[in-house]
Amino acid sequence: MRAAQPRSRQQTLALRRQLVGSSCKLFFSNDPVKIVKAKGQYMYDENGRQYLDCINNVAHVGHCHPDIVKAAHEQNQLLNTNSRYLHDNLVDYAERLSKTLPEKLCIFYFLNSGSEANDLALRLARQYTKHEDVIVLDHAYHGHLTSLIDISPYKFRNLEGQKEWVHVAPVPDTYRGLYREDHEDAVTAYADEVKNTIERAHKRGRKIAAFFVESLPSVGGQIIPPAGYFQKVAEHVHKAGGIFIADEIQVGFGRVGKHFWAFQLQGEDFIPDIVTMGKPIGNGHPLACVATTKEIAEAFAATGVEYFNTFGGNPVSCAIGLAVLDVIEKEHLQAHATERLWLIHWSGLNQGPSRKDSSHSRSRGFNNKT
Repeated sequence: MRAAQPRSRQQTLALRRQLVGSSCKLFFSNDPVKIVKAKGQYMYDENGRQYLDCINNVAHVGHCHPDIVKAAHEQNQLLNTNSRYLHDNLVDYAERLSKTLPEKLCIFYFLNSGSEANDLALRLARQYTKHEDVIVLDHAYHGHLTSLIDISPYKFRNLEGQKEWVHVAPVPDTYRGLYREDHEDAVTAYADEVKNTIERAHKRGRKIAAFFVESLPSVGGQIIPPAGYFQKVAEHVHKAGGIFIADEIQVGFGRVGKHFWAFQLQGEDFIPDIVTMGKPIGNGHPLACVATTKEIAEAFAATGVEYFNTFGGNPVSCAIGLAVLDVIEKEHLQAHATERLWLIHWSGLNQGPSRKDSSHSRSRGFNNKT
């Protein structure tokens, strides 16, 4: 039963410390905020104090957007069940997503979280290539499942260390990285680091299943890979018998402004083999997706083992996903992300320690993360 009277912030904090694992951290742990409601870009504590939410990375179209709330409520009144039954919401949503992606990315799997999506992407890659090993970028984070901790240097370096099937390449940072903007060909130099990583793996008898990368490394520092890097890396990876996985969980759905997907910043000639989606996809509702090619999907199906996710692709989740796409389009949110970035840039609000640092921000849209 819920408490008859609202608890004080200190009472809630005491119960949390008593009942919830201490590894589940709070923001502002020395003086945590108790949030009881939100609307649009604002959050409110138990005393009605308003906060501008600059750190939430899932309320993509604003907290409690009326169109999203309405879509969830109306579908909840009709039906919510698993995807083993035919339902229009599932196919309508897959069709809508397909229109935002290159044509070859035409098969979809629906899940509940970004970690589930990345775990499935790893399974797809291994089944398709019959290889095990994965190349990731330094400082990368791809999720909290065991399989993903293993390919996340941001996490595994503080735990059991790097597995023999994981290979780490340098972040393609042309500002503070190994090869900077004054390098004669930083794109090729960074791509060659991946090529060299593959060659070292081959000498050890290892075989590459995938290059797994966030389209814009987020935890790794909000890095924008130089245009052409993905194309060159994909060439090396494909030659080694692997595939290219673009993790769009933090950065997809128009957050980069000009493009719907961050991998599209690389140019129209680049198409990943798998794209994973999460966080903004459901505006806070647990929803995720994997998009891939027919060939990869058919190889996965060839095992004869069914892939079933109890809540993935349920009618309510798909209704919410459709509503998010509608709001992005109706409210011109991609255009706003681009326009407002330039307003902020030229107003000087993003200036760092020096004008040089500010001018090098190279920002793209509003990719907000925690």
